[in-house]
Amino acid sequence: MRTYDNPILEALPKHLQRYVVDQNYDRYSAMDQAIWRYVMRQNYAYLKDYAFYPYIPGLTKAGLTIERIPDLQEMNDSLKRIGWGAVTVDGFIPPAAFMEFQANCVLVIAADIRQMEHIEYTPAPDIIHESSGHAPIIGEPEYAAYLQYFGEVGSKAMSSGKDFQLYEAIRHLSIVKEREDATQEEIDSATKAFEEIANNMGEPSEMALLSRLHWWTVEYGLIGSVEDHKIYGAGLLSSIGESVSCMQPEVTKLPYSLETITYSYDITKPQPQLFVTPDFQHAHAVLEEFADGMAFRTGGIAGLRKAIDSGQVSTVQLSSGLQVSGVFEHFISDTEAFAIKTTGPTALAFEGKEIKGQGKKHHPDGFSSPLGELLGQKKSLEDCTDTDLQAMGLEIGKFCTLYFKSGILVSGQLDAMVRERDKLLILTFSDCTVVHEPSNKTLFQPEWGVFDMAVGDTISSVFAGAADKFAFDPEVSVSSTKTEKIVRTQAQLDLFSIYGQIREIRRSEVETGTLEELVQEVINHHPEDWLALVELYELSVFNGDTANTKRIKDSLMKKAEQKPDLHKLIVDGLRIAETQPINLELVK
Repeated sequence: MRTYDNPILEALPKHLQRYVVDQNYDRYSAMDQAIWRYVMRQNYAYLKDYAFYPYIPGLTKAGLTIERIPDLQEMNDSLKRIGWGAVTVDGFIPPAAFMEFQANCVLVIAADIRQMEHIEYTPAPDIIHESSGHAPIIGEPEYAAYLQYFGEVGSKAMSSGKDFQLYEAIRHLSIVKEREDATQEEIDSATKAFEEIANNMGEPSEMALLSRLHWWTVEYGLIGSVEDHKIYGAGLLSSIGESVSCMQPEVTKLPYSLETITYSYDITKPQPQLFVTPDFQHAHAVLEEFADGMAFRTGGIAGLRKAIDSGQVSTVQLSSGLQVSGVFEHFISDTEAFAIKTTGPTALAFEGKEIKGQGKKHHPDGFSSPLGELLGQKKSLEDCTDTDLQAMGLEIGKFCTLYFKSGILVSGQLDAMVRERDKLLILTFSDCTVVHEPSNKTLFQPEWGVFDMAVGDTISSVFAGAADKFAFDPEVSVSSTKTEKIVRTQAQLDLFSIYGQIREIRRSEVETGTLEELVQEVINHHPEDWLALVELYELSVFNGDTANTKRIKDSLMKKAEQKPDLHKLIVDGLRIAETQPINLELVK
């Protein structure tokens, strides 16, 4: 993975690096550059009055320009000065991974750019949304702190088994909608599949609820008061359509609070309501209120059940501080958890660091252990000193017995123990038998090898992912559905060539004769295109060519009349060309 000489990216965990793809700057055609430029010119003209005040100066702080699609090296050169970095990925990535990138102060940027047909808004993540939407506000310290802390909380959120199904459906739908050659049948099929899953999710998971808070703040948030507010959400800042429509009274504005988690959202449609936070401290307080009810803070059997339901690698932390990371499965339990069991590779850690000899190689097929208090003992096993253990008959090299209040009996030779910070974490037995006497069920037999018993009375925390991600290095589930690359027709390639010539003209002396030839070629051979004419109109206005400007404007207005869905785009393009002259010095 390329790190762009940015220390933030150099420290990125390996399991996150797998999502990163090369930006491959040559992928962007001259038409792509024109799409970026159109959106940014519109945004600059409008958002200087309606965006949260750090947005405009933040464009420069983030290494962005109006003239061209950002290069990740330039972005990282700028972002690393404020302790952040940026990487490119292929479209949507799972929410848990997205949050973890954010926790590591890394912006995830979709490498592709939207089609002309979706220039106002696209449901698929693209470089316009991710860079021009998210990056400029990061220069505001309070927002950057909120964003990073949200990532920390989000990276611990438990997902349900259906969350990943929904992610795949959303990813597939966004890819299909952004494809130039997608048929209506394909779009309808992808939409139906998404809706079927979305409408049958059951009780929303922690991640699903947290995603709503993220959506209504980071993506679609307003700041100020219900009566007087500005835009700071990246989804709005990067949409030249919704950034305008969202400020209309028809879109309900509500105070931002924890009740926001009851509002779901549809990424394919304009939002019917938005939420206004007075400041980022308030948004932080709402996040903190939600976090207080999450499994990473509450633990218990409810947290364990969330880990089981997720079907993904999770960590159960015991009251002793021992952390067990693996895929948890159903085991004996009642009103409280008195045993845990994983399947597949499992690791034991303490304070986020894997305990020596207790990694996946030692526990390749799973791990199980009783929990809870011992029968007849007032002191918790985790708090026992060596003297306490000797009084209980627990000495290295001797055969001993532990009887739990839950009815689990552990008998074997004690071979070793692990302590950290005066807490007993692990007892290792050989020739060991573990039996649940109430059910007469054998849980461990001597021929299975050594038995590492986790020590802990209760489950204090449950969170997504491994405790020591660097050591555990889980097999990341990267979607097999990739953003599709379109094979271009000759007519499209010819049009790209025209855009390339227009771009080169802006880098050199403007030649009236060349402009007239290009205008004629677009009008005669590419009647469906309007953006090239807007670019040529800008150059003609700059050059003072009144005859050419009239001809282009007449052609564009005719298109606007024939295609009402283009009317606003064309009129806005003409207005910006007339009121915001291009700066050829900046282009050079």
